[in-house]
Amino acid sequence: MQPQHQAEGPETAAVRTAAALLAAGELVAFPTETVYGLGARADDDGAVGRIFAAKGRPADHPLIVHVASVEAALAFAPQPGDLARRLMAAFWPGPLTLIVPRHPARAAAAAGGQASIGLRMPAHPLALALLREAALLGVPGVAGPSANRFGRVSPTTAAHVRQEFGPGLHVLDGGACQVGIESTIVDCTRSQPALLRPGQLSRRDIEQVLGQPLAAPDASSPRAPGTLAAHYAPQARVSLLATSALAARLAAGPAGMAGMAGVARGVGVYSQLVPPVGLGWLWRQMPADAAAVAHELFGVMRDFDDAGVAQLWVEQPPAEPEWEGVRDRLQRAASA
Repeated sequence: MQPQHQAEGPETAAVRTAAALLAAGELVAFPTETVYGLGARADDDGAVGRIFAAKGRPADHPLIVHVASVEAALAFAPQPGDLARRLMAAFWPGPLTLIVPRHPARAAAAAGGQASIGLRMPAHPLALALLREAALLGVPGVAGPSANRFGRVSPTTAAHVRQEFGPGLHVLDGGACQVGIESTIVDCTRSQPALLRPGQLSRRDIEQVLGQPLAAPDASSPRAPGTLAAHYAPQARVSLLATSALAARLAAGPAGMAGMAGVARGVGVYSQLVPPVGLGWLWRQMPADAAAVAHELFGVMRDFDDAGVAQLWVEQPPAEPEWEGVRDRLQRAASA
């Protein structure tokens, strides 16, 4: 009697197709719990170069390498240090990228030529399945920045990726990303780790595991993704306003939009304040929960762009620690 083989489902077939493309040096967009990534095998500098070309990203701006396990991470960073290992054990898989000393013969292009490298083990089941399948084909890790043009709003759905790159890019569709903003980045290349980019994973949780406070980045910090002063920007001009300042603009009505063509489509408002009725504002209510705002933030920015707004007025989020990642993204968008 012949053994019975379970039929391969469409998700498994999609993962195998994407893994085969990565193994061949092609680009593949894939979901993570944070945002969609634009992936290439990290051990192929030519393939990694295609990421920089597709995004319009400077080649010295490093990428995050996604791995399927701690063991896979050690191929790129054989001596990550005790503190990095502690964070891996506590938060991987999850939305945490660790900057660690790089193996000198591995992934130079993905690291932007630096002696350090950013590593992450994502928590999305489809991302992990892709990384594991690709590893079976000889791919040790996948370099994967956000799947958007450099400096623009990150994608949180497969449709967003297709808007950025068109039908020619292979996209592994894993639905909407759960977190919605990019991973927290911690530099572990020195004795006191530093927080280079905040995210959903809080400073407090990381410091509790480390047993020491996180330092602020300084001139000696490695370059890291998403840390430029102006980043994550929609086409609309973003103004990040204190609640009182936004209330004053809304109360001014059309006078607050002087010089902007198309009043009805001129301004989008993302806030917990409700604009006056009848003035043609495009308004989206901002949730009161930081995780909910992070989940929808980039999608809201894209929706306002699709509506053709010229300016986006955003209410400044609260100062509490759990809002740090959202505040960071909005401040960079407003600086663009």
